[in-house]
Amino acid sequence: MEIKKNTIPNNTVTRKLTDLDSQTGNIYESVTIIAKRAGQIGVDMKQELTRKLADFSSTTDSLEETFENREQIEISRYYERLPKPSLVATEEFLEGKVYYRDGGSEQA
Repeated sequence: MEIKKNTIPNNTVTRKLTDLDSQTGNIYESVTIIAKRAGQIGVDMKQELTRKLADFSSTTDSLEETFENREQIEISRYYERLPKPSLVATEEFLEGKVYYRDGGSEQA
């Protein structure tokens, strides 16, 4: 999953309700679509992070043998600085990049 950090704000942005409901005609439906997409993005990010951190895991670790791994810390910090899934999903929705269906009629 590639998130373009430069194009998505990393903090909360005030949005116009008319921008959010323009595609669906219903603000609640738009928010539901954004929430479902944010959930998908969150799961993808977690799987990607877990996969990257698994390279550093050791089966012989015990409580006494815990040590800091610089690469592992850098990977974790990178993911902490990424925009939150809800912000990414909102941007994708507003740019028309989210596919959704409405009771049989397909929207893009």
